[in-house]
Amino acid sequence: MSRYRDEAAAVNWYDELGEGYQTWSAHMSEDIPLLRRAGAGRGRTAGMLDRARADGIKLGVELELRLGDMRDLLVNDPAALVCCPFRSLLHLPTWADRRRTFEAVFRALRPGGRFAWNAFPLDHRAATSLDGQHHSDPVPHTVRYSVGTNRVDLILDSGATTSRWWATLNEWLGLIETTGFQLEHAYGGFDQRPLDDGSGEYVFVCRRPEAPKQDLERERRPRRKEDL
Repeated sequence: MSRYRDEAAAVNWYDELGEGYQTWSAHMSEDIPLLRRAGAGRGRTAGMLDRARADGIKLGVELELRLGDMRDLLVNDPAALVCCPFRSLLHLPTWADRRRTFEAVFRALRPGGRFAWNAFPLDHRAATSLDGQHHSDPVPHTVRYSVGTNRVDLILDSGATTSRWWATLNEWLGLIETTGFQLEHAYGGFDQRPLDDGSGEYVFVCRRPEAPKQDLERERRPRRKEDL
């Protein structure tokens, strides 16, 4: 088993969740207005590529869908906005994985481009009370809490597993600073309430700084052999 526990099991978790994903996530739409304001268009994200493709066809929307590792994000053209919604960054287990992801996003953005994401802090009291409990919705699964790694596992009865590793507020702020971003907004919810000790959600919008003119000219120039 790898440090990501069983990556195949994590993928299978979403595959087996299937139709239940739509029901499970339907009410979790508070982020959509904020992402629209940030420039993300009319939606948030789709749970599974096949469903996203089918929904796009039904709505007459052309989608470019890619399956990949967020730590290795690559885009053909610099983006004005990258968003990582639905607390997806919590699937990354280590500081190194998060930093690698932030650095990849930084490279994918054009100067002045934004990176928006959300995560929630770990409530140890809630995690402890849920540890070992079996739930039937949206599909039968058991919750397991690992104190030492700040990890919560959701384990389907089939064994397919998805995990979340929590990070503190200071860890998120440190990632922003060390990867070169500038913090633009930090909220305690999608309604833009202030971020404080009682916040149950972290919502961040940060920006890749505008590059000085000489840096932009350097990027446009063809690389010489001696520069490599």
